[in-house]
Amino acid sequence: MKYKMYDEMMEQPGSLRKTFESEMDTMNEVSKLIPDVDKVYLIGCGSSISTCYSIRDAIRMSATNIDIEVYTGYEFYYNKKLVENENTIAIFTSQSGETADTLASLRRANEFNIPTVSISNEPESSMIKEAKTPIITRCETETAILGTKTYITQLACLYQILFAASDYEFKDTLLKQLSEMPDILEDLLKSTEYDNRLLAQDFKKDDIFYCLGSGPNFGLAYKLAMTMFMEGAIKHACPEYSAEFRHGLIERAEKGVPIVFLKSDFESDEITQKAIDFCENLKLKSIIYELKDYADVDKLLSPFIFVIPLEWFVYYLAHYNGEDPGATRHIGKVRY
Repeated sequence: MKYKMYDEMMEQPGSLRKTFESEMDTMNEVSKLIPDVDKVYLIGCGSSISTCYSIRDAIRMSATNIDIEVYTGYEFYYNKKLVENENTIAIFTSQSGETADTLASLRRANEFNIPTVSISNEPESSMIKEAKTPIITRCETETAILGTKTYITQLACLYQILFAASDYEFKDTLLKQLSEMPDILEDLLKSTEYDNRLLAQDFKKDDIFYCLGSGPNFGLAYKLAMTMFMEGAIKHACPEYSAEFRHGLIERAEKGVPIVFLKSDFESDEITQKAIDFCENLKLKSIIYELKDYADVDKLLSPFIFVIPLEWFVYYLAHYNGEDPGATRHIGKVRY
């Protein structure tokens, strides 16, 4: 049986190609502003804040010339350190362009005369209309709640803007590989479905998943837990940085508990491996995704690669539990 999420997953490569074609000039304009500001604010919620976490940590691991702070919408709105005309830039991310707290923060930044950029998928949305510089991800309307093509295009826009402005030694290679990502995604959509469908069959009765990653993989671990397992598959889930395994989770790591590890052989993945070894000694249900098994790209691009097999895993996990992975019970119906 096919759900709407299936079609939207398969549309990811095309959506990314169209976004690069239509928005590259604008992204390059924003990139030119970055080296001259003191700080870059990234603001988002849900899947959108996960993209902010990933690019923040990717830049922190590789570049020295960009200072990034990440906020959820209302955290930025209530930030008392904002001052008028400060030498910063604020980039707002939202699938719908109408996320209430992110939109409120955009308006607050405009009041303070901070240069604002919105990355959103809806051309007629408030965030696109009200930002000083709008960037539209070319996905057409997305209905699956956990976000597939809007996630991949939003993440790509952030990587393009910030790495183009960075002093990362290998940024030219990374940006070239980013431009080739639509082709890589097409291959992954074909090659990773079967194994992750079987994996979902094995784990369909489990009700809680812990999700661990280091560096930019933490942002994806956050998305995996918050919007994929909990919203898409209706499973309990918790994200953590790999290095935080030894606090809290180490006391709940017991035989039969499933833990998803995202491992890319970053220097910090030395700690990820220690957590994996500990779990395997206790005979936990370790689910290990390693970058080397999927693609030969710059490690900092790991979230783009891992998200495809993870989408298949969550898609079939929901299906085997009688859930539509794109449907919701409360999101969109409850406002606060």
